Amino acid sequence: MRTTIAILLAAALSLAFTPAMDAHADALAAFAGQKGEIRIAGGTAHIPVMMEAAKRIMTANPDIHITVAGGGSGVGIKQVGQGLVDIGNSGRKPKDEEVSRYGLKMFQWAVDGVGIIVHPSNHLRDLTQEQVQKIFAGTTTNWRELGGPDHTIDLYTRDASSGTREVFWKKALAKGEIAGSANFVVSNGAMKAAISQDPYGIGYVSVGHIDGSVAPVAFNGVEPSLANVKNGKYPIARGLYSNTKGEPTGLVKAFIDYLFTPDGQQLAADKGFIPVQ
Repeated sequence: MRTTIAILLAAALSLAFTPAMDAHADALAAFAGQKGEIRIAGGTAHIPVMMEAAKRIMTANPDIHITVAGGGSGVGIKQVGQGLVDIGNSGRKPKDEEVSRYGLKMFQWAVDGVGIIVHPSNHLRDLTQEQVQKIFAGTTTNWRELGGPDHTIDLYTRDASSGTREVFWKKALAKGEIAGSANFVVSNGAMKAAISQDPYGIGYVSVGHIDGSVAPVAFNGVEPSLANVKNGKYPIARGLYSNTKGEPTGLVKAFIDYLFTPDGQQLAADKGFIPVQ
């Protein structure tokens, strides 16, 4: 009897897991029999997808080695253009001048929103664009001016090479000033960590990075949610790009292609982004 139950259980597990395993196997078939290295750097919003894709590929084929680093969109574009990495990620579309200088090929595999965040203890949950502009310009400096506690606003931003900063600066701030007194952080992860530990802080991150450790703030009454980014209601949004110097070939092409497979697009969705296919 036990043997019969064991056989039936094994059969049930096989039926449950084989389709998913087959899907992964089909998507990773392009890497079979290949050897080599892929170097990736740039936008930090991309890192969760890049790391998981790299893990799947290297697990399927240990002869392939993939390194993933951050640095920001500007760094990714510059490093791939200079041949220092094979794929340069950017949270903005490369400028025409960058494309022509480096001979870039651009591959947009997902859409992302950039959301304003505060500490969960901060009950402010909606800001107008004018209020956001004044906060980040350093004109509004105390939470009391917005109906909050009598405490200085701790402002957080990203450095000039960040694609997250660029889209926020363009679409939320209308290219307005960012106060020189703002605290600089190096990545989406660092921003989330900083705001989660500062009851008086305000900053911005990729919507895919928002979790219970921080509180999202609506912009002009629109929540920074995946649904609102997808339906176009939330205006602070951008494409996620993986860029190569010239047409990709070999392992690099296989990696880029993987991002557009159903497996890769589901991975993007699982990490909080909106697939393009």
